[in-house]
Amino acid sequence: MTLAELIVQARTALDTAITARQQEQDALVALRSEPDLTEDAVAARVATRDTADAEVTRRQTALDELLTEQARDEEIADLSARTAPAATRAPAYDRVARVTSEARTYRADQDRRGQGFERDVAAAFLGDYEARDRLSRHMQEERVERGDQLQRAAGTGAFSGLVVPQYLTDLYAPAAAARRPFADAIRRHDLPAQGMTVNISRITTSTSAALQATENSAVSSTDIDDTLLTIPVQTIAGQQTLSRQAIERGAGVEPIVLDDLFRRYASTLDSTLINQATTGLTNVATAVTWTDATPTVPEFYPKVIEGLAGVESALLDQASGENIAVMHSRRWYWMQNGLSSTWPLISQPGIAAQMSGNNLGVSYGSGVRGTLPNGTPVIVDNNIGTTLGAGTEDEAYIVDRNECHLWEDPSAPMFIRAEQPAAASLGVVLVVYGYAAYTHARYAHARKIAGTGMAAPTFTGV
Repeated sequence: MTLAELIVQARTALDTAITARQQEQDALVALRSEPDLTEDAVAARVATRDTADAEVTRRQTALDELLTEQARDEEIADLSARTAPAATRAPAYDRVARVTSEARTYRADQDRRGQGFERDVAAAFLGDYEARDRLSRHMQEERVERGDQLQRAAGTGAFSGLVVPQYLTDLYAPAAAARRPFADAIRRHDLPAQGMTVNISRITTSTSAALQATENSAVSSTDIDDTLLTIPVQTIAGQQTLSRQAIERGAGVEPIVLDDLFRRYASTLDSTLINQATTGLTNVATAVTWTDATPTVPEFYPKVIEGLAGVESALLDQASGENIAVMHSRRWYWMQNGLSSTWPLISQPGIAAQMSGNNLGVSYGSGVRGTLPNGTPVIVDNNIGTTLGAGTEDEAYIVDRNECHLWEDPSAPMFIRAEQPAAASLGVVLVVYGYAAYTHARYAHARKIAGTGMAAPTFTGV
């Protein structure tokens, strides 16, 4: 075992002794607070604590001795490097460039396995400028002493141990994610601090008013009644166990894994809002059926208008007017591929009559992608299924964004970094989680365009 390894072992033993001593001290403090305390119990605990103290002192002394020995070895090595016996000088000494006043950067007599060189190669890759300087100095020394060999016509393949591959960790490619375009477009609320359900009262039987038949006759009277809408609070979570080696000896491993967990969390939340059984948008929306074996963009647009009409008819005076169309990216680009000489008969604010809508030129997940000919904003969301209906169909949704509600914890998603559960295998557990509740059914208003007309689009210009 090398001196360096003995020092590491001694440091570990000292840390263990310090931990044990702290535990004994904590136990002594806890004992002194007990009501039925006895002097014998205190004396016994103090003795145990003092024994732990002595162990700490012994371990510290052993470590100090090793460190002193290491320092002396380094002094001797430096002294040896500066001393060159005359008997070793070659006759042609004055004609050969040699390093005599400084020691070589990497020396076989001090590091037989070349571990120092290997560590500097790795450190230089991670941006350690001092390691790069040492490697540069080493190459200069090699040129001085073995220049005739280094100047041979050899390619990089001859130096597989010196031509180190570079990993551009700042350009790593994260896994693509659909994320949460729809969730970011609808009405958001802070989730209450307690409870696993959110309850909303809905007036399902309204009062009434009617013409009075005659003077002094009874006027219309209907008892108002409500129905409770109970919305469950759901938990979205994901985890990943990493080795300590990956975290401590890798480059940016932990932030990369956390970023991916956050992206999966966002995608799952958004997909739940759209696709969850019973309560997801696709399951609460009223269908605007479009049956068409050869669908075109001009035939699709009237279905959007039909959906908008249905939304307003359902909401009446509760409509906010902030309607949005939510569709898959393939449907949005298919709409842009359509060409026609037919213009709308009724112009819309901010939309020229000869235009079939407006593309705002923003990237995926950046909010509103464009507007339809009547000014309705479009949200593109690839959490929408593309194997619905007959198997290749997607859907387009028309909703009042203020009547699609999402409750989220203000701190979500939250993050747990736990070292103890997997400590025995040197693992670190990363957990990302959050709570959310949602409803699109405070008023049953949503519409979805579905049917064979929504089959996988072909880009034919119509």
